[in-house]
Amino acid sequence: MERRPTIIDVARHSGVSKSTVSLVLQNSPAVKAETRAQVCRSMEEIGYVYNRAAATLRSSTTGLVGLVINDLRNPFFAEFATSLQMALSERGLAAVVANTDENIGTQEQMIGAMIEHGVAAVIVSPAYGEGHGGFDALERAGIPTMQVLRRGDARTDLFPFASPDYQEGGRRATEHLIEMGARRIAFAGGLPERAVTLRRMQGYREVLADAGLPELILTGRSTRAFGRELGARLPQDHPEVDGVVCFNDLVALGMLSGCHEVGRRIGPEGLRVVGFDDIEECAQVWPPLSSVRCDIAQFGEKIAHVVLDRIGAGVWPYSEWFSPVSLRLRASSTSS
Repeated sequence: MERRPTIIDVARHSGVSKSTVSLVLQNSPAVKAETRAQVCRSMEEIGYVYNRAAATLRSSTTGLVGLVINDLRNPFFAEFATSLQMALSERGLAAVVANTDENIGTQEQMIGAMIEHGVAAVIVSPAYGEGHGGFDALERAGIPTMQVLRRGDARTDLFPFASPDYQEGGRRATEHLIEMGARRIAFAGGLPERAVTLRRMQGYREVLADAGLPELILTGRSTRAFGRELGARLPQDHPEVDGVVCFNDLVALGMLSGCHEVGRRIGPEGLRVVGFDDIEECAQVWPPLSSVRCDIAQFGEKIAHVVLDRIGAGVWPYSEWFSPVSLRLRASSTSS
């Protein structure tokens, strides 16, 4: 069956009325045990999934929305999840939040559990790895699903994708460093086979190509530990580097520590560093860290409204959407 099975399909398959199926779904005591078992077998055989939360949303009551996040330890993703959850709460909805810890198997398991519990929609910041990661199950269940911040499934006609404009962020960070006088600019962090790394890197590469400047790609895990290690060895391995665009703020914050360990100054009189995401800590460290601001709180609110509108209208407004970014300049890259 190509389309999602309906109550009518269950009724026909089990040989009972539509109203009887509805009573089974409502756990009504008026249905005999034998009939209930017969209906449940039919639902399983034809792949029917009752989306209780979507039904309650259509009745303007409360429901559940699944939120699957690849790494809630990262402040960037945690802020997104918080803002989205609060936006849903304002509409009388609850978010079921799951952290997959970058494990595709855990993602599949969590999505399966959310389907069983009848979420009205699912919002996924996918983990990377082999396998479908639960997207095929979401398609079969007919649950509206949106990918955010990362793209884990290429079928954006089924699972629309939204993120900040990472390419533009990489471009702005690199242009800023050139304006500040940097001429040997490195891109640091991020695993090279991942689309999110390539998008952030693409803006950097385009600007350098236009300026006739060489690239220096220093990829690695997007962690403080990697940034600290790189910052400590950068003066010895690449003494000519005078500017760095970091894959994210964690790498940049680690780089500040690594440079401090070996006595390398950060800022106009040393190495100019720009992070990416503009998490809260960027303004609290010393020197304060320049960063590409994604306004992730507003992004989370926007996604909540898009998904809720999709539940009500039945149509996604787009297959891809990129929110604008800006550059927050601080002492790590400029004296002003």
